[in-house]
Amino acid sequence: MPLPKRLIAEFIGTFWLVFGGCGSAVLAANFPVHGIHYVGVSLAFGLTVLTMAFAIGHISGCHLNPAVSLGLVAGGRFDAKDLGPYVVVQVLGGIAAAGLLYVIASGAPTFELGGFASNGFGELSPGKYTMVSCLVAEITLTFVFLFVIMGATDKRAPAGFAPIAIGLCLTLIHLIGIPVTNLSVNPARSTGPALLVAVFGSVQYASQLWLFWIAPLIGGALGGISYKLLAGDAAADA
Repeated sequence: MPLPKRLIAEFIGTFWLVFGGCGSAVLAANFPVHGIHYVGVSLAFGLTVLTMAFAIGHISGCHLNPAVSLGLVAGGRFDAKDLGPYVVVQVLGGIAAAGLLYVIASGAPTFELGGFASNGFGELSPGKYTMVSCLVAEITLTFVFLFVIMGATDKRAPAGFAPIAIGLCLTLIHLIGIPVTNLSVNPARSTGPALLVAVFGSVQYASQLWLFWIAPLIGGALGGISYKLLAGDAAADA
């Protein structure tokens, strides 16, 4: 598939991930009486990946995440020369989603910007977890996510089920990680909301954005390398 078409698919896919996942947190998590709370938000993030994996997996690979793209490079599944363009469109997709979500959310008479589903540590962590705890959590959960992606897309895995396994894995790691960091495992997902809050509110979330780039990228690379070492050369191209 030509690179421009793959990049468009990645932009749309990442837009959907951030709009659907963060949108569920901003618009529905605490909706009066019947909010979906963090379990519903976790499921929403998983569903965005599951649906887009079926929709664009055959076009771009459906990375939707700089850490996933880097992990696939490290695991020998993705060409390093395409990493930069993928990361750029993923970040742009996340920013576009956050902007459109703000347009919608700000139309409510009770709207308050708050953290706008941003990620944070210390005082900005939902559970007030320390920077070290958040760093370890983000590295570990991204590692597992990449390990599952590599395994589910291996040609020896059951055919056609990869999007389900990957979507459910993302749901599970959100159930674990939302209380800690509001869960990132995806620098593009973190960048969009943090930059929007910096423009319309406070720069405090943007000042912590470094952790939500460094930790997922480390975890993603380790996950890709680990699966490659475990599974050998028989893994399928992705």
